Amino acid sequence: MPHPAIVKDNVAVITGGASGIGFAAAAAFARAGMKVCIADVDRERLADAATRLSSVTSATNVMTFAVDVSSAESVRELERAVAAQFGGTDLLMNNAGIQPGSTLFGEPDNWQRVIAVNMWGIINGSRIFAPNMIARGRCGLIINTGSKQGITTPPGDPAYNVSKAGVKAFTEALQHELRNTRDCRVTAHLLIPGFVFTGLTAKGRTEKPAGAWTPEQTVDFMLARLEVGDFYILCPDNDVPRALDEKRMQWAAGDIVENRPPLSRWHPDYADAFTRFVEGK
Repeated sequence: MPHPAIVKDNVAVITGGASGIGFAAAAAFARAGMKVCIADVDRERLADAATRLSSVTSATNVMTFAVDVSSAESVRELERAVAAQFGGTDLLMNNAGIQPGSTLFGEPDNWQRVIAVNMWGIINGSRIFAPNMIARGRCGLIINTGSKQGITTPPGDPAYNVSKAGVKAFTEALQHELRNTRDCRVTAHLLIPGFVFTGLTAKGRTEKPAGAWTPEQTVDFMLARLEVGDFYILCPDNDVPRALDEKRMQWAAGDIVENRPPLSRWHPDYADAFTRFVEGK
């Protein structure tokens, strides 16, 4: 059975919804009979996404909204517009994200943009939408898109790692708050995608690498895990099985417990030890 919030005539709002995982989710929610608001910063992609959704559902069940998730006022306008058109929100998917790349001591612009969109976008969406979702008294969902990089924090893109680590910590706190709010029927969930072939990860490629999942596969997995109530929706992909992801995450936490150097998985003194750990030796 689908999650009770994902039913006909309920309302789903997806930020970053005009492409990639966001659009795949919007299409899945539309096929379930939900009314869907696709929110995105790119107006051209919004128009194209609405056209593509016309093959899935009636135009009356679709709205689009240009939003800058890093701006609390822009997100408030989105929440008010959805309430005016559809009566309120039952499912919020905070999915908007960017990854322009970053270096530790480089120019701060990318750092500010990445943290504003990836982390503050999710904080803004959750804080602004949740109170009225709770007040509806209906079963609801807030799904925040994180990343494995926010847990294992590999070297190479520190701004992105910091933003997604913040998303993990915030979503954990959000779910704790929701479950301790009287009469609240809204739950929060952390989507942790694997390697998904989207505009964010294509990096000039036009064909999906064999190791990557499609956005549709990722959303199908998400829906299945929502059905059973998972908070951490840890997605595998074609190259990395879940067991290996778990080992990487356990090792990352072990850096603290074992007092190893930070990011010891990439430290030459610990390369063999990490390999033995993964192999269970």
